[in-house]
Amino acid sequence: MSTETLPFSPGVIEESEGKTGSSYLPLYKIIMWDDNVTTMEFVIRILITLIGKEYSIAEKLMYEIHLKGAATVATMPLEQAEFKVEQVHLAAAMEEFPFTCTIEKI
Repeated sequence: MSTETLPFSPGVIEESEGKTGSSYLPLYKIIMWDDNVTTMEFVIRILITLIGKEYSIAEKLMYEIHLKGAATVATMPLEQAEFKVEQVHLAAAMEEFPFTCTIEKI
């Protein structure tokens, strides 16, 4: 198969001056923090509905947040991570919980 018929891949930079690399978006982790007000049920619900975790994994993450004070719950590009954090904070505000999560570059 000739290279002219290969599909274009925007994530890969062609060789130049003997160097190759990729232009993948940098990843960020979403960290959820424990507090004394937010219910465990709310945290599990958020992990399932907004972060997309299965119930058993959401429950394990909730206990990790509760027992350790925080847990990394997802890893994604910055724009997606910011959107998820905004959704979590909005959902928490609607139910009057002080629940927070932050973004940290990997």
